[in-house]
Amino acid sequence: MAGLAELARAHVVGWGIGLLLLGVLGFAAYWALVLSEGAYFGPRVVAWLYDRTAARYDRIKNSQPADDARYLARPLLLALEAAPHPLVLDVGTGTGRVPAALLAEEDFGGRVLGVDRSSGMLGQASCKPGLVSGRCGLVLADAGSLPVGDARFDAVTCLEVLEFTPRPRAVLRELARTLKPGGVLLISNRVGLDVLWYPGRLCGRGRLEAVLQGLGLEVLETEAWQTYYDLIWARKASSAGFGDRAGMQRG
Repeated sequence: MAGLAELARAHVVGWGIGLLLLGVLGFAAYWALVLSEGAYFGPRVVAWLYDRTAARYDRIKNSQPADDARYLARPLLLALEAAPHPLVLDVGTGTGRVPAALLAEEDFGGRVLGVDRSSGMLGQASCKPGLVSGRCGLVLADAGSLPVGDARFDAVTCLEVLEFTPRPRAVLRELARTLKPGGVLLISNRVGLDVLWYPGRLCGRGRLEAVLQGLGLEVLETEAWQTYYDLIWARKASSAGFGDRAGMQRG
């Protein structure tokens, strides 16, 4: 009887270890494909995952046009007061959130180029009014190798993108390269406990700002945006550029 009891206990321990391993593997898969959105499998996997969710992405994010106008479009217009017909580059445009917000503003007299690696997301963006026109273009490209010339844009935006790129510093160099002297950079920064899901990436308060300064950008302001994001406003060095955004009042 004692031998049977020992055998039973061994089976229980074996099942327990097996269930623990399955739990660990299940969580690892959930982290790799859901929490970090495939970021550690490379850009092709990230693009594939976004292609699969593109049709319902706007519903998942529950983004509100009024919030995008308040926190993105109108502050950008204020920062671009010195450029009556600004050229704006939106890197990782997704379904065209930033272009749509800018083009909805009557005072915006410029043009927007949206870049994304996911063809599915760009397909959704192209269905929105005005996003494929003389004032807006959409291009399939990688954030780390932008198909545009140096110092071309009055403003460059990059929201909810950097933590999903394998070489975030290379992406930042590309953003700075395409920005005109005196131009404005608007970028999001993952903050809070969510940073734990992105080891080795440029997340958390203070780190991203320091890298931007090392690239010759002046950090103007960091502000809380969404639950897990800050917005960082910066400006490329210039003898005569746009005025500081710090202290600007939003509409």
